[in-house]
Amino acid sequence: MKERHVLGLSGGKDSAALAVHMSEKYPDTPIEYFFTDTGYELDETYKFLDKLKTRLSRPIKYIKPTNTFDYYMKKYNNFLPSATARWCTIEMKLKPFEAWIAPSLKEGVQIYTYIGIRYDERGRVGYKPTNPLIKAKFPFVDDCIDREGVVDILQTSGLGMPDYYKWRSRSGCQFCFFQRHSEWLGLKENHPEQFEYAKSLEKTSDKNDSPFTWIKDESLTELEKPERVKEIKKNYEKQLERLKKKKAEKINNNPFLKGEDIKIEQNISQDDVSSSCLICHK
Repeated sequence: MKERHVLGLSGGKDSAALAVHMSEKYPDTPIEYFFTDTGYELDETYKFLDKLKTRLSRPIKYIKPTNTFDYYMKKYNNFLPSATARWCTIEMKLKPFEAWIAPSLKEGVQIYTYIGIRYDERGRVGYKPTNPLIKAKFPFVDDCIDREGVVDILQTSGLGMPDYYKWRSRSGCQFCFFQRHSEWLGLKENHPEQFEYAKSLEKTSDKNDSPFTWIKDESLTELEKPERVKEIKKNYEKQLERLKKKKAEKINNNPFLKGEDIKIEQNISQDDVSSSCLICHK
């Protein structure tokens, strides 16, 4: 039986580290690297993928949806996507991927898809193939590679972390509804045009009798008010202080960690994605 080996890149740290890991540990596996490009990705994502392509010395296939976000907004009656209605993932990520591999499935080719779920999050479920010809593989789980292992792979390879981690906790398109309040502010500060576009989508939704916003119970117009910005930033700093204190206590209570740096990553909880979409964020 013919086989294809595919590895989807999200533009995030885990899938990038998995690509490097596979290229080094399993160099004879003919892996095809792909990225489902919605057309609404961050500039930092594209730059990171360019670095990764150079590191792999292999091409990355960019798979695009057949239509724009505005088109799908109209298709779904101008309702914004949300955690409970992820039509953006279906239309702009999953369907393009399935269309890409459809000819191979029609020919009876066995597809192996490699997913960047780590050993320390092995209870999570990623892409669930419905076709028996598609089999998901989890090399990080098999090789017992956790978050620290992923960071080590990225640092050792020279890739480092994507630049958006300076203000954002995960990959995904520019107006991902899983962003925290502080991350929406990060989008406004780092990519004001994309923030304004996200605001315009809220207004389009509202004009068409859909009261939903990207953030529950708060519009982006309300979020960017000066007094609200101050409040969000103040809460963010409090969270950082709590994390520093928690890590310091952990180090002080463990003799094997004595002398370690109490440095806290600038962005809070890069791995707090328990409710997020693995298709976009791994």
